[in-house]
Amino acid sequence: MNKILIAPSILSADFSKLGEEVRAVERSGADWIHVDVMDGHFVPNITMGPLVVKSIRPVTKLPIDVHLMIKEPERYIESFAKAGADIITFHIESEGEPKEIIRLIKYFKKHVGVSIKPNTDIKLIAPILKMVDMVLVMTVEPGFGGQGFIADCLPKIEEVRKIFSKDIEVDGGINESFAKDVIAKGANVIVAGTSIFGTKDYKDAIKNLRGGN
Repeated sequence: MNKILIAPSILSADFSKLGEEVRAVERSGADWIHVDVMDGHFVPNITMGPLVVKSIRPVTKLPIDVHLMIKEPERYIESFAKAGADIITFHIESEGEPKEIIRLIKYFKKHVGVSIKPNTDIKLIAPILKMVDMVLVMTVEPGFGGQGFIADCLPKIEEVRKIFSKDIEVDGGINESFAKDVIAKGANVIVAGTSIFGTKDYKDAIKNLRGGN
């Protein structure tokens, strides 16, 4: 089993002190910093862009994990790569040719992730699994933070694990209880926003998400 990694989503952080928040979760045992990017087209919400990544890059040594919930990811890969992203994940449902998007991310020497929505069949990502470093399984419909976990997605995590040996990340409505469920199904990277930034003790929250370790 791959090591359990915790990736706090800064979408739930206090943006008036974002640098402090990033430093705080790093000190508290976080493994990655997760950045949710939404463009108002692929999903209805608009969040942050490369400038936010550039602003937090100097304040943390942790890998910056950028999740592109955008219509045309290939247009922005270079900007996020140069801003300091370490991992760039695109959605299989977005526009563009997946293999070309992967090649572009690799051209900038970044790790590649592919994400699927709750209702997307994993058959769509099967042809490119050998080309990617990570699969991100969404357990909410992408677009807004603070949504409830969709338990029907648990079998999908198990299906992916049967055919993919690298990192499986899960994002959406994860709390301590659901973290145990997704880890049991084979996930090893847990994205959490409110269940970390919405607490008073980040260290304790991260420890509990990891299973008490």
